[in-house]
Amino acid sequence: MVEMAYLVASSSSSSPSRVLSPTSATPNRKPPTSPRRKLRRSPAKPLLSDVRRDLTAVPHHTGPSSAAAAPSSSSTRNLLIYYARLASKLAKNGKLRDFLMIAESVLTSDAVAADSPQFVARIDPRLTAQGIAAVLRDGNLAEVIGFLSEAARLGFCLSSLFDKPALEALGLECRRLADEGKLEECVELMETLAGYEFSIKDIVDPDYILSKIIHTRDPDLAVRYASVFSHSQLLFCSILEEFGKKHDVGSAIKAFEIFKEKSGGMNMFAWRAMIDVCGLCGDCLKSRSIFEELLAQNITPNVYVFNSLMNVNAHDMSYTFGVYKHMQNLGVTADVTSYNILLKACCNAKRVDLAQNIYGEIRYMASKGALKLDVFTYTTMIKVFADAKMWQMALSIKEDMVSANVNPNIVTWSSLLSACANSGLVDHAIQLFEEMLMTGCEPNAQCCNILLYACVESCQYDRAFRLFYAWKETGFQIPFSTKDTKCDFRDVSLAIKSRDEYTTYESSVQDAKPYHVATVVPFRPTVFTFNILMKACGTDYYRAKALMDEMKTMGLTPNRISWSTLIDIYGAAQNIKGAMQAFRALRDVGIKLDVVAYTTAIKVCVENNNLKVAYSLFEEMKRYQIRPNWVTYNTLLRARNKYGSLHEVQQCLGIYQEMRKAGYQSNDYYLKELIEEWCEGVLCSKDQSRNVLGSDNYSEANSRKPYNLLLEKVAIHLQRDAGDSRAIDIRGLTKVEARIVVLSVLRMIKENYMLGKSIEDDIIITTEISKETMNSTGHEVDVRQSITEALQDELGLDVRTRYGPPDHPLCNPSILPPDSNLQVRRPQDLGVIKVTRESLLCWLQKRGRHSEADC
Repeated sequence: MVEMAYLVASSSSSSPSRVLSPTSATPNRKPPTSPRRKLRRSPAKPLLSDVRRDLTAVPHHTGPSSAAAAPSSSSTRNLLIYYARLASKLAKNGKLRDFLMIAESVLTSDAVAADSPQFVARIDPRLTAQGIAAVLRDGNLAEVIGFLSEAARLGFCLSSLFDKPALEALGLECRRLADEGKLEECVELMETLAGYEFSIKDIVDPDYILSKIIHTRDPDLAVRYASVFSHSQLLFCSILEEFGKKHDVGSAIKAFEIFKEKSGGMNMFAWRAMIDVCGLCGDCLKSRSIFEELLAQNITPNVYVFNSLMNVNAHDMSYTFGVYKHMQNLGVTADVTSYNILLKACCNAKRVDLAQNIYGEIRYMASKGALKLDVFTYTTMIKVFADAKMWQMALSIKEDMVSANVNPNIVTWSSLLSACANSGLVDHAIQLFEEMLMTGCEPNAQCCNILLYACVESCQYDRAFRLFYAWKETGFQIPFSTKDTKCDFRDVSLAIKSRDEYTTYESSVQDAKPYHVATVVPFRPTVFTFNILMKACGTDYYRAKALMDEMKTMGLTPNRISWSTLIDIYGAAQNIKGAMQAFRALRDVGIKLDVVAYTTAIKVCVENNNLKVAYSLFEEMKRYQIRPNWVTYNTLLRARNKYGSLHEVQQCLGIYQEMRKAGYQSNDYYLKELIEEWCEGVLCSKDQSRNVLGSDNYSEANSRKPYNLLLEKVAIHLQRDAGDSRAIDIRGLTKVEARIVVLSVLRMIKENYMLGKSIEDDIIITTEISKETMNSTGHEVDVRQSITEALQDELGLDVRTRYGPPDHPLCNPSILPPDSNLQVRRPQDLGVIKVTRESLLCWLQKRGRHSEADC
């Protein structure tokens, strides 16, 4: 052994950069007492050949009873201890490759194979963790990953090489990758660490990386990320929920399919989560298909899956009740949540009677002990009656809650307040509000807004302002009682401000005597609160502006409704300039104008007879691709109570046609009356009044008929060019409707003639081309006769009923093809009326001389 040590020492002396091992010292020389200081002074690195030479220099004895075994074993142990300490110190200094070199040499050496566990046990994990943390802080993540791979190959327990600071440094690197958008690398790193049996949740917050992946809408990467964790099923449900919150049902469905294929099946939590996601995204049909897929696999869903499906489809009462019956057929017992959802479906469908039947049934079941009604059951029934304005029934449900020892929550009180407010019972609503405060329930902004809205709707404007400023100054006094079952120690201790009060309260609890403590809850108004008060300003736009300023001082930002209400108040005060300034200010403050803002501004202009600005705003909103709604169209159609020019009629009819194309229904009767009055101006003068409906014996049944065809005919004829106005088609119209169409065309011809446009052709009026139709009903004959009398007797025009269009093949046989089998009819069978051009010119010239007397 001494000879082997001498050889090692001589080889080391020839290479001064090598570090001497304990076996390289001579017997007459003591080994250094402080090898740590010697290592610090010498930066030399041990070579791989040095380590192997030292290890092979130790003789290997296989015989357990050999006399030389003891010194050999001691020398080997000392050598392993030395190299373990050396490797640990190298790792501490960040020299992870040197650590691996020594470890590989020791652990793969045949000479010390039996004693190699001592080397692993002698590695100082604290020093190794310090070195790893230092390397990670320097940004050398790849070096650490390579170190982990080699260390795992050599058999090290990697988790033992990391302490808390090292894990924190590793977590910082993971978050850095996520923040830089390198999510794929981050997930790969976590998969690698999970393969080395690291606890990933101790390294990085799962929700932090998950939010980054969800933001990129990458369901494949999200599923890979979830699979890293031991609680992957629960994390997968969170992934579906996050996609649902972003209303990305496509990514949620893709993640659902990937995870289902990867896991070889899904638990009920995942199926229920996917159905809930469909509800968040508003895709109820997809939720139904998912449920059908579950049934197709011969899997009986539990009650929670059924409840989620019914809740998503609660807007469809028939389907919801069908799911409930299917649940009963499968033998799944409904719980109180199931019945609450059924009541919700009845509430959405306004089926008060059915809700009462269900409520009576579950009350009977509760009396038998089958289930226990909760606060949601009572609250839903109260909302059913509140929406139906049955406030007395709503209050009776409240009495049932009291008798069942169920404490109302804030939603219950809000529904009770709405029940009274919807019925105009402001005093009852205020009494309920005070009762809510006495029970210790802290009001939210919705409760306060309900009271204010009830006052405004009842025209109690001063009362609304008094309540608002009283709440703002004093807040709400919320009492707590020691014998109140819903008040715990924590809640009351928060309400107590001084130490004396706390001592008094503690003693009162011990004495079991009721002691009341009140706390002041500040009033927190919202933007909606101020919007309600602005509606109570009437025409006082100064007060409305003051409310908006007060809103800003409280840190609230006026929204579109606030500005639209201010514009409406300006309009009610006939201050159109202020209304337009507020309208432009809405865009200046950074709020995007919508259809409500434009419609409000148009309404203000119409009410103040500034139609030019109203129509310009209408064209402007279309330029900005803002689609008008029914209120916008209807406001413009009712802008005039009479028409003065052809341009006004054409403008109105254009809006009417655009409204119909957009899918909205208009008030055709009102529009027809204005068109009728305008076209009758051809016949009457200022000192005459004419009731066409009465003169033509227009029946009540016809007056209720939609005027869609009439207005379409008028719009088609009036929007033609002057040269195309000679052909009038009145087929399918009644006598009054046909009269209106013909007179409207004559009015257009008259106005165009006054502008210098001449008449080039005759006017051709087509009534009906089928003689058989005329003989069967006689209606077309009456229409033709009525039109002829109006043109001849009232206007003095030359009307000829035996002439059809000159280019009609039935009137001019010469233009028929030689092989045509058409039978030439007589002109009188064509149902065509002609007004000659000469008579039109005479009528127009006569009307021109008396234009001042025209309507």
